[in-house]
Amino acid sequence: MSTTAPATTHTVLRAEGFSCPSCVAKIEKQVGRVDGVQAVKVHFASARIEIDHAPEVGVDSLVAAVAKAGYKAKPAAF
Repeated sequence: MSTTAPATTHTVLRAEGFSCPSCVAKIEKQVGRVDGVQAVKVHFASARIEIDHAPEVGVDSLVAAVAKAGYKAKPAAF
């Protein structure tokens, strides 16, 4: 029996309302606390948040984590 690493889902969110580099750390920290999230990378210049997470983590919980940090986010179309 072979063991394979669990599948990872890659989600990209588009964020609104952050205006400073310290906002990036705040969002990464908050989203990183969500169970099942393996990696979070916020791209300040493009307002993109890239998240690698377990498939069972819903996009809604990721958006909620960004909201908890004080910012709006929605799934990106690209």
